[in-house]
Amino acid sequence: MAKKVTSNIDTCFNSTLTPQQKGKGPKGQKSGSRDDPAWARTDVIERERMHNDRLESYYKAQNILPDDEWDTFLETMRNPLPTTFRVAGSRQAARLLNDTIKDVHVPHLGGVVFEGEAVSPPQQIPWYPEGLAWQFNVAKKVLRKSPEFKKFHNFLVFETEVGNISRQEAVSMLPPLFLEVEPHHRVMDMCAAPGSKTAQLLEALHAHDTITSSSIPSGLLIANDSDYKRTHLLIHQSSRLPSPALMVTNLDASIFPAIKIPSEQTHFPADTKARVAAKRQYQLMFDRILCDVPCSGDGTMRKNPGIWKHWSPMDGNGLHSLQLRILQRAMRMLKKGGRIVYSTCSLNPVENEAVVAAALKSMPGFELIDMSNHLPGLIHRPGLTSWKPTVSKDIDTSFATYEDYIKTLDETQRGSSKMLESHWPPSAAEADRLHLERCIRIYPHLQDTGGFFIAILQKKPPAKAVPASGTASESKRSADAVEGLDKSDVKKPKLDSDAQPVRPEEPQSQNDEAEEPEGELPEEAVEEPASPMEVDQAKPEASAEPKIRFKKGKTAEGASAHFKENPYTFIAPDDPIIKACIENFDLSADFPASNTLVRNPAGDTVRSLYMVNDVVKSIIQHNDFARIRLMTAGTKVFGKQEGTEAKRAPGNDTHFRVLAEGLPVVLPYIGAKAVVHADFAALKILLETYYPLTSGFADPFRSMIEAKPNGSYVVRFQPGQLGTAILAHELVLPIWKSNVSLTLMLDKRAKSALSLRIFGEDITTMAREAAAKKRQQNQAAASDAAAAAASAPEAEAEAEAEAGNEEEADGQEDDVVEE
Repeated sequence: MAKKVTSNIDTCFNSTLTPQQKGKGPKGQKSGSRDDPAWARTDVIERERMHNDRLESYYKAQNILPDDEWDTFLETMRNPLPTTFRVAGSRQAARLLNDTIKDVHVPHLGGVVFEGEAVSPPQQIPWYPEGLAWQFNVAKKVLRKSPEFKKFHNFLVFETEVGNISRQEAVSMLPPLFLEVEPHHRVMDMCAAPGSKTAQLLEALHAHDTITSSSIPSGLLIANDSDYKRTHLLIHQSSRLPSPALMVTNLDASIFPAIKIPSEQTHFPADTKARVAAKRQYQLMFDRILCDVPCSGDGTMRKNPGIWKHWSPMDGNGLHSLQLRILQRAMRMLKKGGRIVYSTCSLNPVENEAVVAAALKSMPGFELIDMSNHLPGLIHRPGLTSWKPTVSKDIDTSFATYEDYIKTLDETQRGSSKMLESHWPPSAAEADRLHLERCIRIYPHLQDTGGFFIAILQKKPPAKAVPASGTASESKRSADAVEGLDKSDVKKPKLDSDAQPVRPEEPQSQNDEAEEPEGELPEEAVEEPASPMEVDQAKPEASAEPKIRFKKGKTAEGASAHFKENPYTFIAPDDPIIKACIENFDLSADFPASNTLVRNPAGDTVRSLYMVNDVVKSIIQHNDFARIRLMTAGTKVFGKQEGTEAKRAPGNDTHFRVLAEGLPVVLPYIGAKAVVHADFAALKILLETYYPLTSGFADPFRSMIEAKPNGSYVVRFQPGQLGTAILAHELVLPIWKSNVSLTLMLDKRAKSALSLRIFGEDITTMAREAAAKKRQQNQAAASDAAAAAASAPEAEAEAEAEAGNEEEADGQEDDVVEE
């Protein structure tokens, strides 16, 4: 789902969006006249025109800041944002790369002077854990012309492309930090595209990864976005940190369907009802949910100055309903003791505190928690407890309550009004009870950032009350009374009301919540008949996961005309493809072969094998992939080798190679038979040449690799020094051995990034070819310039002669006129 709609779509560094995508709502509809391609550009308004009377009047009425900070706030909003980036990936790898930035690059940038002025080097963002986020404010011409900054910029570009650096606005990094995700958590990112926050959540799930290998976390991350095209951007972003625990879905977050999993509880308290203990399937509930919802985005004005021209308070008023529905849906999917982070890049209280207050009033059992001291060094302000919604774009904030406003409308106007009671603030006593001050507001002038809002909600454990004997409570025992048991959607669920929250005087009781499904669904998403879902008795694994033998023309179960993604089919552990991979890579006995799947249209050759963890496998097996619009799951680990030699080799149907993106996942299982050790010099040769001959390597690597049959191998490059270049830690990479040559199985950009990181320069073939092409272009340009310069005197003489002829002709004409 797009993060900012109506006035702009802001997701950090979203240059990949087409002009047609900008300025549209969550379902692609036009937002008034906001489909102008210039709407989200950063160069469409001059600084002296960065004024908007309505914006200033509205926010002054909200008292968001003291009067003595107002001018500084507006002045900062007119300044462009500094460049910020985050060192991504597993913690150990991130620390190593961060040390390279800190110890190698920053010292070289410390004394740079450009056009007579000193240029400040990058600085670590003070509140980001372990100093893994950086900020610098350098003009583009410095990056282009200063040799030191140009080299650093190239380093950042290549590392960003391979996923080791994430260019991300500073405040955008905050929500995942407040979630405090752990590897066992089940996490959802409800509005995830383009994926920068999703990547942070994945990194937290993989906190136990090492430099060379990835863990398989027991947790889960479902990254969802309602925009089909943007889910592909999300998949691309998340592929930079391959994870068997990742799923990407394409659904409206406000009506996200219940996901079913088998019961994970085997022991129940003695007084548990038989029907409860007998249930075999329950709704998947989440430990952590991120709601970074669509918003009007006025906190992003520093990078989207076009907002100055078109800002309207009605944008936030219109989004309030959707934002509330998304938050309410998240609350229904949260485990007891779980946490939700609700965030926007808007400063409008109608999109922020008003949404939080309405959600808390509509769903008892939740509370705002105080995390104001969670990130030392972060400067912020508390949430607002009172605000004044405007009922028109002309900033009419004269109505103190919803009742005051609605009285002024006739019956026809009341039916068409989009203003809700939840737009207005709660009473002072209720605001105090809700602790709205625990929300976190980030203003641009505090730490040179964008504007942002964060609220952290927690679901309180239920009160353990013992009902009196013979009461109705005893006959209708709440599912909450069974410790660790999630409620199931066993009744036909109902659709959320049209953004109308449950009235405070009619709160949902805990018993009502237990009887009604905790995750409500739209009627069309319910599988008929609406009865308790049962899981078939466990079958032998071979029959549950048949060998892949697609029949041409067969339609995947659950496929629909509106969802064209390929199905997910698990391979039996005794499938020839799996057996060949186990043999070729000497995979250990604990390799999770039963968690390997393929995604192929019927009748197509299997070309990629994916690996998922246990919980992802369970979700795929017990849910219709088309119903939950599952775009991808897990990570690719093996790919079919398509080369000519591979096709000629015996058993080519099962000749697979380990993929670079999946190597960290399968590395712990790969045996010595498929591993070769090499020195630093061998790495340099593999980077410099596309297909180096095996005879060109030194022993003992040469002897070892020549003794191996053709195929895919893993090379462990040992730490060492080569000239001034130092390899500080072991490096593990995939290669392919042909009859007489080797190939480093990395794409060209990844090779360049690796070369820059280790050797300080790009020594790859691609770089040499690009340099040669540039030299040819420069030589051609120089030749053209020389030819132009040589012909200039002759051209000038011809021009002078022509001018003389024209003057003579003019004189003759004058003579004729005089006659």
